[in-house]
Amino acid sequence: MSRYAQMFERLKQRNEGAFGVFLMLGDPDKETSARLLDRVVEAGADMVEVGIPYSDPVADGPVIQAASERALAAGMRVDDSFDLIRGLRERNPAVPIGILTYANILHARGREKFMADAAEAGADSILVADVPSLEAIPYSEAARAAGLELVMIAAPNTPPPVLQRIAALSGGYTYCVARAGVTGTSTTLALDHDALFAGLAEAGAPPPVLGFGISTPEQVRQALASGAVGVIAGSALVKCGADADALGELVTALKGATGLLNQ
Repeated sequence: MSRYAQMFERLKQRNEGAFGVFLMLGDPDKETSARLLDRVVEAGADMVEVGIPYSDPVADGPVIQAASERALAAGMRVDDSFDLIRGLRERNPAVPIGILTYANILHARGREKFMADAAEAGADSILVADVPSLEAIPYSEAARAAGLELVMIAAPNTPPPVLQRIAALSGGYTYCVARAGVTGTSTTLALDHDALFAGLAEAGAPPPVLGFGISTPEQVRQALASGAVGVIAGSALVKCGADADALGELVTALKGATGLLNQ
């Protein structure tokens, strides 16, 4: 079983949803970033999604864009990002680690080499935010060859044929958007996901995890009550900056809302 499958099964036995965090690697600098990654796991995160700094992160809102700019200004590069993932893996052998990135970063290094290097560093999955499902076959093949799972994005308006394609190409979990737009620009969720979750289940796709706009314990509860098996919070955590105490407190509060599903 993959680390994701083990995590979902463990949490299912405890009647808990999964809580995932997103942090930008190297923000505000490499050394601080390593401490923050450790802090979110200590505070209760079940899975960690990390961003590789990029100059044009089209799926991300202003908070995460600013984090990427800070990391790039601090000198972060792809090899530095893999160093941080490697250290996190060595210190946390069981936690699932996913990479969120963009196609240009993969192509600059070579898609197959990027996937192999990410797997060697200890990553479990990769989400290439600007690659649609129609173009995802070579990414899925390269990921699987390297031992990674390709995470793909689905929305309430994703048609059934695309859900079938997502199911065939992806692994780990399905990243389901909780609302339209980019990350971190709204605190209002649009949880009309019944048809999407049913379609994913029928297609045999990986478990649905909701992201985009999750920032409060109540939103975590709402997201899980809608049928998601987990949530990912990003911008709300990135706003904590280098304050590890504030970051840990927020992670603990959000994770605390995942227990006793449907209660």
